[in-house]
Amino acid sequence: MKKTALFLFFIVAGAQCFAQTEPKFEKIDGLLNHFYSNDRFMGSVSIREKNDVVFESAYGYADVANGIKATTHTKYKIGSITKMFTAAIVFQLIEDKKLTLDTKLSQFYPDVKNADSISIGQLLNHKSGIYNYTDAPEFMEYTTSPQTKAELLKRIMSYEPAFKPGEKAEYSNSNYILLGFIIEDITKKTYKANVNDRIVNPLKLKDTYYFSKTNPKRNEAYSYHFEDGKWIQSDEWDSSIAYAAGALLSTPNDLTKFIKALFDGKIIKPESLEQMKKMDMGYGKGMFIFPFGERHFYGHNGGIESFSSVLGYYPKEQMAISIIKNGNNYDLDEIMVGVLSCYYKIPYPLPNLKTAAVSADILKGYVGVFASKDIPLKMTFTYTEEGLMAQATGQSEFPLTPVADNEFVFNPASINIVFKDKNSFVLKQGGMEFNFTRE
Repeated sequence: MKKTALFLFFIVAGAQCFAQTEPKFEKIDGLLNHFYSNDRFMGSVSIREKNDVVFESAYGYADVANGIKATTHTKYKIGSITKMFTAAIVFQLIEDKKLTLDTKLSQFYPDVKNADSISIGQLLNHKSGIYNYTDAPEFMEYTTSPQTKAELLKRIMSYEPAFKPGEKAEYSNSNYILLGFIIEDITKKTYKANVNDRIVNPLKLKDTYYFSKTNPKRNEAYSYHFEDGKWIQSDEWDSSIAYAAGALLSTPNDLTKFIKALFDGKIIKPESLEQMKKMDMGYGKGMFIFPFGERHFYGHNGGIESFSSVLGYYPKEQMAISIIKNGNNYDLDEIMVGVLSCYYKIPYPLPNLKTAAVSADILKGYVGVFASKDIPLKMTFTYTEEGLMAQATGQSEFPLTPVADNEFVFNPASINIVFKDKNSFVLKQGGMEFNFTRE
């Protein structure tokens, strides 16, 4: 389980976009249109500098079947970014002296295994050892069916612990389901009401709420996966399945507003924020760190159905960014790298998104080890069910996407490989070319 008078409104290739007329924003829009027009992406993006939204845009459709295009007010399910809201509410309760980070789970749910050794802090930063219920083989069998609190508790309590509390950190949605229950127990209000009363209403987040069955008339988007050359609508989950671990929907603009307010001390106190930011075994308390070069963004990502989302904030520049996609056909991390590269004026060539169907016999003909006189590096090609794989000396194996019978690309590293014949090829990267021949 995101204006000022300087904004320019324009429509391009299925996008609704508000942006300052700066080249970097035009490049971001061009990049996202490139992904959209090649059926790799549908969704929305928002970039906020301090209190101003400097770029927001939507691409593709909220409802493909009925031809309803997405706008910058289209709402998407955000999955585990919900955990940031849950963690913030927990810290509000700590500030109200209703909880401490050391409070034991046994005070609320003593029947959970190891409850007397699991603290609120360990639930927040995934050090509880409680098994992640969404990893269970049967999980996908009940995602569309409503679950009561008793049923979810029973499921969580039925699994053996993944490890001893505090021994290590391992992501578990179960932690935040339990935190949601604790919030309700303390406040005597539903989780939904807590989100509204404590965060949404005070911040005037007009497009953020606990989801129910999708209704395009409310500007809510369906999610899609790409199959047989077209977007296929994914099954909807019941909100009770995701609950406090992932049951909110929002817009990138609302999310950037939320995280800016969080870092401005408008939701929790600075000392609470420092606890959220503190990384322990790779996890903060409701947030992660996303590195981009020398910059470190705080935030979270999420995934539910075929939605995928990311929210990040760079405190030094007071810059917030969020991307949510409802068309799942390309890695969101790679899209974010492209957007941030354009924003920071780092060269980022448009990835080659063409693909070609190449027979297994042709692919197997390229299998082998190749060496180059141009660089002290060997390339090894293997064939798997996924297609042709490549591995350079001392590096990890990576998949090659065919764009022709003899041409392959690896977009994340801007690698292009063209075979002259089965015994030689040219590798192109960063404006340079290297010749390889079979050993």
